[in-house]
Amino acid sequence: MSKHPVLRVLAWLAVLTAIDAITPSSTLRAEERPPCEGRNALRQPFFGDLHVHTALSLDASTQGTRLRPRDAYRFARGEEVGIQPFDESGNALRHLRLDRPLDFAAVTDHAEFFGELRICETPGLPGYDSPTCMVYRRWPRLAFFVMNSRVAAGADSTRFSYCGEGARGCLDAARAPWREVVDAAEESYDRTDRCSFTSFIGYEWTGAPDARNLHRNVLFAGSVVPDLPVSALDATIVSDLWRELERVCTKEKPGCEFLAIPHNSNLSAGLMFADTEETGAPFTPEYARLRARMEPLVELTQHKGDSECRLGAGTNDESCTFELLPYDSFAGKFMTSAEDPGPTSFVRNALKDGLLLEERLGTNPFQLGLVASTDTHLGTPGQVDEKNHPGHGGAGRPATADGPIELPDDVEFNPGGLAVLWAEENTRESLFAAMRRRETYSTSGPRITVRFFGGWSYPADLCDAASFDEIGYAGGVPMGGTLPAPPDAAAKPSFAVTALRDPGVEKKPGAPLERIQIVKGWIENGETREKVYDVATAPDEATVDEATCATSAGGASSLCRVWTDPDFDLAERAFYYARVLETPTCRWQTYFCNAAGVRCDEPDTVPPQLGACCDEQIPRTIRERAVTSPIWYGVIARGARAPRPARQSRAGPHSCARCASAARFARGDPSLHFSPDHVARRSRVPKIREPRTGGRRRRT
Repeated sequence: MSKHPVLRVLAWLAVLTAIDAITPSSTLRAEERPPCEGRNALRQPFFGDLHVHTALSLDASTQGTRLRPRDAYRFARGEEVGIQPFDESGNALRHLRLDRPLDFAAVTDHAEFFGELRICETPGLPGYDSPTCMVYRRWPRLAFFVMNSRVAAGADSTRFSYCGEGARGCLDAARAPWREVVDAAEESYDRTDRCSFTSFIGYEWTGAPDARNLHRNVLFAGSVVPDLPVSALDATIVSDLWRELERVCTKEKPGCEFLAIPHNSNLSAGLMFADTEETGAPFTPEYARLRARMEPLVELTQHKGDSECRLGAGTNDESCTFELLPYDSFAGKFMTSAEDPGPTSFVRNALKDGLLLEERLGTNPFQLGLVASTDTHLGTPGQVDEKNHPGHGGAGRPATADGPIELPDDVEFNPGGLAVLWAEENTRESLFAAMRRRETYSTSGPRITVRFFGGWSYPADLCDAASFDEIGYAGGVPMGGTLPAPPDAAAKPSFAVTALRDPGVEKKPGAPLERIQIVKGWIENGETREKVYDVATAPDEATVDEATCATSAGGASSLCRVWTDPDFDLAERAFYYARVLETPTCRWQTYFCNAAGVRCDEPDTVPPQLGACCDEQIPRTIRERAVTSPIWYGVIARGARAPRPARQSRAGPHSCARCASAARFARGDPSLHFSPDHVARRSRVPKIREPRTGGRRRRT
């Protein structure tokens, strides 16, 4: 460490300025609150769930869910809750508690029938005795299909007649459940200096024309929100949703800020990432700018499948077989000849197509950061344990109190994932800024810690440095960012990626890591290309015994690599993201079926209701994973000269002038030649926090 305090301060200022340079400005005003005691200027990972349904959602309520928004936040913070089925006295027959509390969560109930459900459940309100409400109370599962058909009508969606003229009755009735959502989030948000938990106010917009999923979760940055959510019955197409939200939030409510997160593109029948609007009109520059501003993130994986990629749908990547559904829309689940999802149903293809659209429109409408969540319909955010999967409901079957033992969920579904945000502290302001700048990643459930930086001159031995994160920021951009201009025409980008296994808890440790891959997409001769590079691999392989779910020794506790793209072309737009794979473990139904005594090679042990245990189309083991937001590279304008080789500064390698250049380097100043390991020699680095273990964090 330097003996010169001035140099040390200058080094820190350079790094902090570099971090600020890659952080988009936000109109969100900070709340009056004490600073967090665990604040880290170099950011830390926070784990949460941004897709949660409670009894306020039609599909959850018709499956017997009784937990309300306040209950969901209690569960996220580590309290035990009871879930369906219930006995005749109303006592829950199953109970759940998280092994580790979440850092943040958002209850995102479907907004479409807030008022309708309120009317159907409240005697005396006009419409309570309507035929629709009687069906809802007596045959709830039938009501689920009847009421959802209104949303599936797309542009022709209409309210029920019992809503009254101008739907005023249902809109007025919707105020009470929306207030419940808002109040629950406000009460659950920890505004003390402990900053132990953050709750976001949000909801889900549930557009699904012809049963093709276009759902979006809408999250608000703070406590200022619209008087009512904008539902798919109010804005029937996505662009109308964005514009109406801008009106009722940004323009009419000073301090109101929001973003939208699409999910389940795998069930959109290719509509989610088509290159035309829902009206059939081709993208315009205005539309591309609007979409890029409204939707900085996409939900990559959740209860109803993974949407990263599909083997054979635009890729030959052998790892693109993870949690895939065998149908391409909600209706496909009920059809005997459903189609497989096509290329425009998957995020990786959208990322590639976005490069082409940027060349044509000047803006990339698919410059998407990545998160994951559960989409639980039990009111249990963060319940991602494969060994204790209760079924998340929604599109699955309701739990029943009687009858034979059966799988708790449709076998093709899964426990869902978690969103991870790199932020200075666990506050709404800091976490929302992380989402805006896309410094986020998804996991399929495990709390794997991943850092991913891209720049032009990372040292090859960066993995051995104690200041990996500091050098990463000073020398480039983190996940979600765009590479600065290359320092010279011969430059090739380098990427620094490190991963730590999920530590788990004492009785349930996380699985070791198998490998880190970097996925590259680019444009070549006007067409999109992709390639997957294995950049770090554990020295020993691990296996899992399907009969017992016991795993062999193998894998690694951590992996790290500084990798330079050997195939880089300065004239080709590109993106890069990191994917971290765990060693194989049992999938959720394997744990359940083994515990039930099922042996697929012994038919007498397989009762009819557990026949799905032996479905050969469903893998019995999985490789859990984490997938980072991409880092993008944009080309030099056509006809412009490539930059000249950077001139060496006359200042020596340890001078203050070179140290103070870190921020300018991060902005891509081609006149600088900055060695990022210089900062490492001049500063002390705070330790990064690991994922939560119990109620406290463990420092590395």
